[in-house]
Amino acid sequence: MAADTRPATKAGTKAANEATRRGKAQVLREEEQKRQLRSRRRRVTALVTAAVIAVTAMLYFVFRQSEQSPDTGYDVGSPGIGQSAPGFSLSSSAGGTQSLADYKGKTVLLYFQEGLTCQPCWDQIRDLEKAADQVKAAGIDQVLSVTTDSADLVKRKVTDEKLTTPVLSDPDLKVSKEYNANQYGMMGDSRDGHSFVLVGPDGKIQWRADYGGAPNYTMYVKVDKLLADLEAGRQT
Repeated sequence: MAADTRPATKAGTKAANEATRRGKAQVLREEEQKRQLRSRRRRVTALVTAAVIAVTAMLYFVFRQSEQSPDTGYDVGSPGIGQSAPGFSLSSSAGGTQSLADYKGKTVLLYFQEGLTCQPCWDQIRDLEKAADQVKAAGIDQVLSVTTDSADLVKRKVTDEKLTTPVLSDPDLKVSKEYNANQYGMMGDSRDGHSFVLVGPDGKIQWRADYGGAPNYTMYVKVDKLLADLEAGRQT
């Protein structure tokens, strides 16, 4: 009986050893795959971080240039002064939708801006809020900002920045294109630049300033400068 079982025992031992070897090899392969995955993730994270730093540095440079240059000029796009402001209805950070028609009989300053990636654009809104008395004295009843970011992200950003100005979401650029506000940004025509359009009580444009155009991209304008430009160029 012992002689008969010996070959089977050797075969079993060999099979067990082979299974163990394969198991160890599988573990080593899995560990190597995990190591490579972690390495790829680190490289991707490093690239994303570098890109964010580069964009932030570029925007900071533009911001500082805007602050330090009192002679910041601007273009006047179309529709321009004397033309009817295109109507719109967009999702608002304040909840629901807001339309230009909601402010019929009032003077509204539309502020088309680049959005989430442009911190100076949000600083612009904050400084306009801080200068609310000056804004009101300039005859402006309401400031509305428009950006191409989604409504949920816009609402979150407004909450984080503790702003009260309604920011409207125009993700498909329909309104932005009607105002040609996407012709003055740093990202080509896929985002708005830094455009202000003053709409009078009759729905006609009284003043327009597109500050964001090439080559001297501007993403922030001091409130005193902005209101001085408005007063100088406004036509009622």
